[in-house]
Order: sequence, then C-alpha cells, then structure tokens
Amino acid sequence: MKSQPAHTILVIDVGGTHIKVLVSGHDKPFKITSGPALTPEQMVDKVKDAIQDCKYERVSIGYPGVVIGGRPVHDPFNLGPGWVGFDFRKSFGCPIKMINDAAMQALGSYSQGRMLFLGLGTGLGSAMIVDGMLEPMELAHLPYKHGKTYEDYLGRRGLEKMGKKKWRRHVLKIANQLKSALEANYVVLGGGNAKKLGKLKRLPADLRLGDNNNAFIGGLRLWNTSIAGSVDT
Repeated sequence: MKSQPAHTILVIDVGGTHIKVLVSGHDKPFKITSGPALTPEQMVDKVKDAIQDCKYERVSIGYPGVVIGGRPVHDPFNLGPGWVGFDFRKSFGCPIKMINDAAMQALGSYSQGRMLFLGLGTGLGSAMIVDGMLEPMELAHLPYKHGKTYEDYLGRRGLEKMGKKKWRRHVLKIANQLKSALEANYVVLGGGNAKKLGKLKRLPADLRLGDNNNAFIGGLRLWNTSIAGSVDT
C-alpha cells in the first residue's frame, strides 16, 4: 500500500497526555500537551499554533474514543467536553477524516493478512485489519479476570499498579488469547507504552512491536482510495 497521498495532509493523533501532529512532506512531528480539560476548540488552536505557516489541504484525526460515520460518539474519557458535534471541517477549513486513534495506528502498522492491533497507552485501543479491511474494535472494557477488564490490566492504571514485570506478562497472555479468539495471523503491540516491552529478550514471531509514528502513516493512508474505501469515514 502506498503511504503518500497526492494532497498535503495534516495528521493529528489525539491522546490523553499529548497531541502529536505531522504535516505530509515534513519529517519531524510536533508534540503538544493535552490533558483532562482539553476541549476540541483548544485542540484546534494548539495545532494551528504548532504548525504555524505549514499549508495543508486535508486533515486526518485519530480520536481517543468510538467514531462512527466519521464522527465521535461520546467525549473522550481522558479529555475535556464538547467533542461530540464539534465542526472540525469548519474549524480547519478543509475536508476531514476522523477515525479511532488505535484504528489509525493500526492502519499505519498493517502489512498483510489478518492483523490484530492493541494500543497500550492511557487506556487500551484495539482494531483489526483483514485483507485490507479495517474494523475498529472496543475490546478494552470486556471482562478479563477478577471482575476487571482488559483495560484495567493493560492500561496505564494496570501498569502503575502491577509494575512492569507483571504487566508485561499480562500483555503477552492477553495478546495470545485475543489472537487465538479472533484468528489473527499476528498481533501488533503499539501505543505509547509499547516501548516498555522492549526489555523482553524476544517476542514470539506472531507478536510484533509497533511504532507510534505509524499513526502518521495511517493518517496518510486514510486518503488513499486503495484502502480508504474500507474505512467508515
């Protein structure tokens, strides 16, 4: 799949602690502080201030929540209010495509076959791509054990509560369980905390470490007709 579209794309990856921004044709992304009070108006202002004179013709947004029909269903758990119904197209002055943030990183991580993506960050993001068809998923709040969810164990709270060693064991266990259940060929472990798996001596061949920068590749791929047609935007 090609990653570089014809138009100049502004890619925005919205997270609970940071917003990461890249304009196609530029090598270095911008990193902006977000936080629990961030509104969409503030996000737009911060992004515009960061990119300053950079020109763009399209915008891709990775949103930390459920997105249906290119629109958020509810406000993010880790950000401020006002995201549902906000007119991003009007605010940026150009066409917009929005998908779940884990789905955007999954899109940028995909190579072939049946891939399950797990985003290890503030929460737990998930998506699956089967033969180029992207399906955002909401596995985070499904029950795992002891009355807790997958996110309770693999999200930031679980990492802080259990410590890295125990958290890593649960990451590998859950990744393998979900791979088998969903009949994936391989699992990509991405998100901001995936780097904390780096001390493992060796991952199995069917578990792969992702890269946060793949979110930017995914944002560019959204505008490629070869795969964008499979994305609900």
